[in-house]
Amino acid sequence: MPDHNGRERIGVYPGTFDPITLGHIDIIRRGAKLVDRLIIGVTTNPSKNPMFTPDERIAMVKREIASQGIDNVDVIGFNALLMNFAEREGATVIVRGLRAVADFEYEYQMAGMNQQLNDRIETVFLMADVSLQPIASKLVKEIAMFGGEIEDFVTPTVREDVISRVDRIGRLGDY
Repeated sequence: MPDHNGRERIGVYPGTFDPITLGHIDIIRRGAKLVDRLIIGVTTNPSKNPMFTPDERIAMVKREIASQGIDNVDVIGFNALLMNFAEREGATVIVRGLRAVADFEYEYQMAGMNQQLNDRIETVFLMADVSLQPIASKLVKEIAMFGGEIEDFVTPTVREDVISRVDRIGRLGDY
C-alpha cells in the first residue's frame, strides 16, 4: 500500500516492551496492516525501572513477532528522540496504542509535541482490544514480583522469561 507518490509506507511503534504483552502484540498485528513496513522501536526509559536489558527486550520482541508470523515487521533498538529515529527510518506514521482516558491525555500531549518537532510524521492511535485494556507491562512485572500469575497477559515464552528473571532477582511480599 504505497503512498500517493509510490513510496513504501513505513510506521514506527515505539515502546520499552519490558516485557512485551498481549496488548503490545495486538497493536503490532493491527498496526502492521496499516503500513507496508512496521518498525518496532525498542527504546530505553530509565524512569520505568526496566526488568530486562535493551538487548534482552529486542530479542524478546523479535522472538514473539516471529512466532506470530507477522512478516512486515522489523525490530530495532534506539536511544534517541522518537521523531529523529522515525525520520532516520523513513517513517511517515507513529503508531500508538490507547488503553484508557489517562493514556489518551498523555499520548495526545506527546503527539502534539512530536508534531511540533516534525509535522511530516502523523501519529495514529489504535484502541486496545477491550479484553486487553487493563494489561500494562508495569502491572505484569508487579504481579510477577509478588508471585501472582501472569499467563493471561503475556505469551507462554514471555511468562517464562519474566518468572525466570523474578526467580533471579527475588520475589516481593511474604505470602
